[in-house]
Amino acid sequence: MKRLLLLATAIFLSTAQFLAAEHSNCRGRVVDEQGEPVIGATITIPGTKIGTVTNIDGFFQIEVPQGSKDVEIRYVGYKTVLKKSQGNLGEVRLEAASQMLRDVVVTQSIAKTRETPVAISEVSARVIDMKLGNQEFPEVLKTTPGVWATKDGGGYGDSKINMRGFQAANVAVMINGVPVNDMEWGGVYWSNWAGLSDVTSSMQTQRGLGASIVSTPSVGGTINIITKSLDAKKGGSVWYGMGNDGLHQEGVSFSTGLMKNGWAVTALFSHRAGDGYIQGTDFNSYNWFINISKRINDAHQLSLTAFGAPQTHNKRSSQDGLTIEGWQQVQNYMGEKSMYRYNPTFGYDKNGKRRSSTTNQYHKPQISLNHTWQIDHKSSLSSAAYLSIARGGGFSGQGRGTMADGTSLSYSSWYGASNGVLNTLFRNPDGTFAYDKIQEMNANSTTGSNLVMAKSNNAHEWYGLVSTYKNELLPKKLTLTAGLDMRYYVGRHNNEIVDLYDGEYYMDDSSRSGVSAANNAAAADPNWKYEKLGVGDIVYRDWIGHTHQEGVFGQLEYSILNKKFNFVLAGSISNTGYWRVDHFNYDKAHEKSEKLNFLGGTIKGGANYNINRYNNVFFNLGYISRAPFYSGGAFLTSAKSNAINPDAVNEKVISYEIGYGFHNPVFSFVANAYYTNWKDKTSTRGGEITSGEHAGDRYSLNMQGVDARHMGVEMNFTYRPVKWFELEGMLSVGDWVWDSNAKGYFYNQNGEPLKDLRGTVASGILADDHAWAVLNQKGVKVGGSAQTTGSIGINIRPLDGFRFGLDWVASGRNYSDYQVSSSNYSANSTINVADPWRIPWGNQFDFSASYSFKIAGVRATLNGNINNLFNHYYVMDAYNNITTAGEWDNVYRVFYSFGRTYSVRLKVNF
Repeated sequence: MKRLLLLATAIFLSTAQFLAAEHSNCRGRVVDEQGEPVIGATITIPGTKIGTVTNIDGFFQIEVPQGSKDVEIRYVGYKTVLKKSQGNLGEVRLEAASQMLRDVVVTQSIAKTRETPVAISEVSARVIDMKLGNQEFPEVLKTTPGVWATKDGGGYGDSKINMRGFQAANVAVMINGVPVNDMEWGGVYWSNWAGLSDVTSSMQTQRGLGASIVSTPSVGGTINIITKSLDAKKGGSVWYGMGNDGLHQEGVSFSTGLMKNGWAVTALFSHRAGDGYIQGTDFNSYNWFINISKRINDAHQLSLTAFGAPQTHNKRSSQDGLTIEGWQQVQNYMGEKSMYRYNPTFGYDKNGKRRSSTTNQYHKPQISLNHTWQIDHKSSLSSAAYLSIARGGGFSGQGRGTMADGTSLSYSSWYGASNGVLNTLFRNPDGTFAYDKIQEMNANSTTGSNLVMAKSNNAHEWYGLVSTYKNELLPKKLTLTAGLDMRYYVGRHNNEIVDLYDGEYYMDDSSRSGVSAANNAAAADPNWKYEKLGVGDIVYRDWIGHTHQEGVFGQLEYSILNKKFNFVLAGSISNTGYWRVDHFNYDKAHEKSEKLNFLGGTIKGGANYNINRYNNVFFNLGYISRAPFYSGGAFLTSAKSNAINPDAVNEKVISYEIGYGFHNPVFSFVANAYYTNWKDKTSTRGGEITSGEHAGDRYSLNMQGVDARHMGVEMNFTYRPVKWFELEGMLSVGDWVWDSNAKGYFYNQNGEPLKDLRGTVASGILADDHAWAVLNQKGVKVGGSAQTTGSIGINIRPLDGFRFGLDWVASGRNYSDYQVSSSNYSANSTINVADPWRIPWGNQFDFSASYSFKIAGVRATLNGNINNLFNHYYVMDAYNNITTAGEWDNVYRVFYSFGRTYSVRLKVNF
């Protein structure tokens, strides 16, 4: 019996060994060109009848018999892929069979892993669908190294994003290869682009100098957003979602795919509205998108893309952050809701109508026409002509005179808070802003309205052309990319009275008293400033800004050793010009300013070396000379005066970076270290002369030699040991400090040098009697961004079609920011900047889940998100007094994180 048992065991082990030798398992994941999973792709073993299909997440597993070496992957509309059999094929990316021509304008701004020598991270459309929920669009990047995304005041679209400690003006944002940063101040209002999340096919961040080679590159980093185009799959979708605080969203999209006649049409329309998490921040927004493409022949392709996101929302101003103690004191106003949701400008008028002093309404559509010409097998020319016509603005309260008790009134009387202190001048016992008291005051006034509401109109027309030529000079070795980047921008800015708040008229003497008769003949009449104005009349400002830029750029990319070594050298030269036309402070004879031109350029290079199929190293370095911005740079007071800044110079940036990467199907890891030195940042400050014969005139202080040093290390990893489990994480540690003591000089509103702040003109610019001020800030931490950020996330797919994720996001070494105002300065003085407050570290957990299933023969996906799962509040933003060391009990303009929010959405694809 014992022998029979031993024999049976031997036979079993031999059979198992034989079977193991006869077959092996091969697994992987099939995705399309955008990294989205391909469902139902056929996987076969050539020469056998063995086959399977990918599941709803694109994964497959197949047995490969002994003697078979290949695995074949097929899907309708895509080229067949033949892979050598191995245990884990990792991610297999399919290529469209009817390959559209590559638009170099779009693709030249995209970096490639193990090829482009920059630090990159990419978010696919599927991840955006999975994790965005009801967050702001930039927040989907908060698990990216070096990125700091906050909600600012908390209104719809009011979020901000910094990279490596650089604020919005130094983070380039591109949509389909076209730059969208404002040409006057350099930043981006995300409320204008909030609907992009519905049409984005991929979103890539390039930290540091980046791979984009347009004529004015970024300093902190680049965000490249690629929308759906000719590559969109045939079909469509409809969706409906809801969430906390009355959120509801609905939309529809469809695409014809690339048809046999070469045409392709993709369109989308969606709507999103809600009450807002913050008190009184209700919003209503729409998003529309259309792309019409035509593949004319094998050499030519046209693509017309137009999109926009008209929106109206009520804000909580960035000025409305309270002190930490102040937030505790308002908890009695909020009932069961968190005190951190309090909005100091929320209130009602005498008729019970909801009022706001911070309403914003805007629509900034963009239209681009892209032409791609495949000249021959190795060269192409891609051109994008684009147009943006924007209309809209935000409320901007105006004020003058005094109250019955002698209290002075001004535009700041509309603020909900000032320097962290709640404005109690117009405050009801329940904490709401007393708009009815303003109506009552104006109605009883014998000199018209003391406070009126104006709309700060900010319209623009923006025209541009980006044309890129690409030539593979040596096949698979040397590639030349070169082109031109031309832009012309006209910004129109005025403040228009929209509500007299029950007064009969308004006199803008507070603004007109600062207008010089030498510049505007109307000011010679002492009664001009007391002109009675009504709804539709212009107050405070009325000017047009002109900005133009012409640049050329080029890049050489050289690969050797079968692309193991990849060298890149790029450069650009550009001219940036400014002038302004002022209809408020100047008459017809004096309305035009001088024309300013700044010549700038860039040079950058780098290399990537693939040590083997898993390991690579890279480095990059570069130098940028960039024109000062129109606002706060080229002009001393860009909103009020034609006086140019006589000391405006180009900003200079020197940056270099090294990095290492490891990539295999199971584990990938990237680490990099960077150093950036930012020199000669131009900064201007304005104030009002309060005494002497020039009282009421304005002055400006031009700061020169403002330097900063940003350095740090970053890392991120992904671990996928099995197809149903993924672990990912990142860590970023920065050291960002101001690196100089800046000196500035005072000028009057006509650009003349001042001897003192009573308006006395000095003997000359930079003469011994030219009034100055010094700002000692060297070694002070740069505020406004967490200098340490980290995250750990898990994604689990326990069953076909079902997945859930949990991300832990943490931040530390976040320092309070500070602002230098005119009141901080006096002539011929030195200001010693105090250390900011080190904000306590914060963290939160974000949960996401989705389930994909078939319904009536079509695929549907149910997404759910809970952000800040454990309802943990922590400080995100704060400011401190410039001359007082920051502590928890003296910082102001404090904003906390949102508490728990949730959303759910059903999307049906057809």
